[in-house]
Amino acid sequence: MKHMGIKLSQCFIAVDDHDQALAFYRDALGLEVRNDVEFEGMRWVTVGAPSQPDVDIVLEPPVADPNASPADKQAMAELLAKGLLRGVIFSTDDCDATFERVLAAGGGVLQEPVDQPYGVRDCAFRDPSGNMLRFVQSRRR
Repeated sequence: MKHMGIKLSQCFIAVDDHDQALAFYRDALGLEVRNDVEFEGMRWVTVGAPSQPDVDIVLEPPVADPNASPADKQAMAELLAKGLLRGVIFSTDDCDATFERVLAAGGGVLQEPVDQPYGVRDCAFRDPSGNMLRFVQSRRR
């Protein structure tokens, strides 16, 4: 079987306020802004870790379809508000320092740093739109 050479390029996070999201992801998490585009009345902001120039996180509208029905837009807004849409997991060299930095920036704490039985120390927050973000530090050397 021939190796296909695939790797992650982008992931998407729904946000209901791009300015709030941008301040959080850029200022609190230290991600760099790579793109900020408006199209058909919607906005997409791309951010990423400076250490991973080939992986982008796209902060997109909850419904990225200008033809979506009002009912679909309302349903997605409700799921986002409840925190039921998926977020992302970041790796970190220092879970406790990351926790303190995000806490100081106003992140909504879901879980304080904990040593997990599967070999990581992690913590979790909600971003300003309600998405879960988890920060994981490997305890394995």
